Amino acid sequence: MRTARTIRHAATAAALTLLFAACSGSDAPDPAPPATSGSSSSTATPQALPDAGPLPGVGIQLFQWTWDSIARECTDTLGPAGVSWVLTSPPQEHILGAQWWTAYQPVSHKVESRLGTREQFAAMVSTCDAAGVGIVADAVVNHMAGQEDPGTGWAGSSYEHYEYPGLFSDADGDFHHCDTPDGDIQDYKDQAQVQGCELVNLADLATGTEHVRSALTAYLADLTSLGVAGVRIDAAKHMPPEDVAAIVADLPDDALVWQEVIRGGGEPVTPEQYVGNGQVFEFGYGRELVGLLGGSTFRQALTLGERGMLPTDDAVVFVVNHDTERNGEMLTSRDDEYLLANVLMLAGAYGTPVLYSGYVFNDRDAGPVQDGAGKVLDASCPDAPGPATSLENGAWTCEQRWPAIQGMLEWRRVTDGAGLVAVDDSADDVLAFSRGELGTIVVNRGGEDVAGSWPTTLPPGEYCDVAGGPGSPRGCAGATIEVAADGTLSTTVPADGFVAVHAEGRTS
Repeated sequence: MRTARTIRHAATAAALTLLFAACSGSDAPDPAPPATSGSSSSTATPQALPDAGPLPGVGIQLFQWTWDSIARECTDTLGPAGVSWVLTSPPQEHILGAQWWTAYQPVSHKVESRLGTREQFAAMVSTCDAAGVGIVADAVVNHMAGQEDPGTGWAGSSYEHYEYPGLFSDADGDFHHCDTPDGDIQDYKDQAQVQGCELVNLADLATGTEHVRSALTAYLADLTSLGVAGVRIDAAKHMPPEDVAAIVADLPDDALVWQEVIRGGGEPVTPEQYVGNGQVFEFGYGRELVGLLGGSTFRQALTLGERGMLPTDDAVVFVVNHDTERNGEMLTSRDDEYLLANVLMLAGAYGTPVLYSGYVFNDRDAGPVQDGAGKVLDASCPDAPGPATSLENGAWTCEQRWPAIQGMLEWRRVTDGAGLVAVDDSADDVLAFSRGELGTIVVNRGGEDVAGSWPTTLPPGEYCDVAGGPGSPRGCAGATIEVAADGTLSTTVPADGFVAVHAEGRTS
């Protein structure tokens, strides 16, 4: 399996409304009128910061953030906060249109999109690397666009549904066609359909052929030549594992390969079949968090991932991503439990965690705010970001700047790798546990504040509660909590909240 060893931090087409929904055969709305192309020449200025260490650590998906915005965020926020890598939106040329899913309908492999130019992408990678943050690019390699009418892509490339000049052609056998009524997948219990039919009219590439594999390999090689630390293989489930293996085979040995394989009950295509190529996104994790915070036995948070999921070293875990925030399947930033779900993910020991940051929408097709030419505007975070911040439609959510998230990133950095000990779940809605002798956390999923005393593994003293933000002997963004001589801490844990202390946050 490919792992990060010494990388520096470094259809209608509208059916992509939910790529996950396509995997369950849902109908899609009609597309809106397309926008026109545009470009920007601004770039971020690299600024050297201390290397935060080797990947993977904790990452974040900055959904539909421009390359310039990501570069600035790496320097200003992510590097200092200890985020190891950013998952970007797809960088290749795509169809025109205002919706978010236009990015998942490629028309060429030019690194040119409404998020920025090739030069801006390269500058982002360099800037983030200097900040100790790696870049993982979302790679759409299962299919091309799903437009029936000929068109012109963002960077000016002409295309037809099965003709992409200089890249792929139906006449050369570069696409799959199957005998379902509309050529689309009809039965997800049929492996041949899942991996050989079209996903909501998207031109399905014949990834078993040498020419297609070579072209896709060349695209991934181009991305790595720009310095990316790895790639997320979008819709990997819709390609046989051996096809994915062939496409990524020539990547550097230390390149990250992460695969989207949505787990479905009773389906023949499973995440386990792909782990030989790299880690796989474990959708079951976020699904179970919903029930866990809604009433299941709270102690199960400590064993989440041990039942019916991938082994921890093979799993990439998340609370929400760009697909699931649009289908109601998992928690989103609009849910009261969202912060605690992220806290549990960062405090737990299962998988490689991915945070998420996108934008507010009231239409699940809605793309990010764009200028008149269709170029996405740079992200702008609110002055005081947090779960209680009221945001207008189109505003960026900026979870990576929430004080509690930044505090938990610090807590995880200090405690990562230590075992789970000193567990106390004597109250139904409160779970307390420590990671070795390095940190203790108390989580209250209930609707009322809870006062009490809980065991820790820390020496007596005053500690910063990182629920209010990062802390150290030099200062504390939040409150301080005393660990008594008997090793217990006594405090009040707020409703739908937590307290967390760690060994490096001792203030006295």
